[in-house]
Amino acid sequence: MPSLNGAVVLVTGANGGIGTHFVHDALARGATKVYATARSPRTWDDERIVPLTLDVTDPASIDAAVTAAADVTVLISNAGANPPSASLLDVTEADIRANMETNFFGPVFLARAFAPILTAKPESVLVDVHSVASWYAFGGIYSASKAALWSATNSLRIELAPKGVHVTGVHMGYVDTPMAAHADGPKMGPAQLVTTVYDAVEAGEYEVLADELTAQVKAALSGPVEALYPDLRSTNA
Repeated sequence: MPSLNGAVVLVTGANGGIGTHFVHDALARGATKVYATARSPRTWDDERIVPLTLDVTDPASIDAAVTAAADVTVLISNAGANPPSASLLDVTEADIRANMETNFFGPVFLARAFAPILTAKPESVLVDVHSVASWYAFGGIYSASKAALWSATNSLRIELAPKGVHVTGVHMGYVDTPMAAHADGPKMGPAQLVTTVYDAVEAGEYEVLADELTAQVKAALSGPVEALYPDLRSTNA
């Protein structure tokens, strides 16, 4: 089974609420080093944490990170972005492309770049952070980008499993971070989410359904589309 004990971890979006917990909790579970990456990395108060500049939308930045972090055994693609509007019709073309660059192309190209490093080490891990939006289209281009990443993660899992890399996809509803400050309703604590993710990784699980909402939405995918989107019934009345 994969383990965080003795691992060298790289976390994208490490400055955020979820990313910060990914960094600290990896060390608490025995990781020897964590590369804490961001476009503008901050300083940390632990010599085991290595700040590293990484813009997942920039191929040159990805290449530099691969060179700087050639000892990585656990890659966590956590960085993400919200568009300014949940409307796929009203958002600008530039915003659509920018969201896909961060939420889809970035994690995919990062996984491709680090694949030779991960496959060269035993029991290495790739974690892709998706969302319940992967399965529920409430977020316009955000949902579309997360759905695309979910599909890509499944493809990466199939390709990397024979090479010894365990791939875990993470799905959750709103998490109590600044990124979800606009949202009403219950929110999961970032510490709880990260604990759930690391528990799943070390248990060898392929998919994390982090809350009840996410489990309900996934189960509804096998039903008629009107069951998942009840408002459609009124449009056909």
